[in-house]
Amino acid sequence: MQLSRTLAGVFASPMSTLMNLLRSLLITSILSFLAPLLCIGTLLSCLLIVKLVPPLESLSQIGLDQLLGFLTVFGTGSAVRGLLIISGVSSIVSILFDTYTFYRYQILRDS
Repeated sequence: MQLSRTLAGVFASPMSTLMNLLRSLLITSILSFLAPLLCIGTLLSCLLIVKLVPPLESLSQIGLDQLLGFLTVFGTGSAVRGLLIISGVSSIVSILFDTYTFYRYQILRDS
């Protein structure tokens, strides 16, 4: 009886493995989509706050123009679309890395 419980814990069913993979991919995709949004949003907010300080206004304006120009390149004319494209690509790459890591873990666990 004890042996069957330990073997049941060692050999996971394919369905639980699939659910673990899907849960991991969902969490990875959400977090990696939000990371660029938060980083670039924080940078934009800081530049907008610094713009309120009169001696640093021109420096902040240059930074804002550069950042919005960078986002506009990726968004084909729209900074918001550029931010969403960068976030989406980050999410896709993270999903690929997570899938590869999960695959390697399965290979190493079986050998």
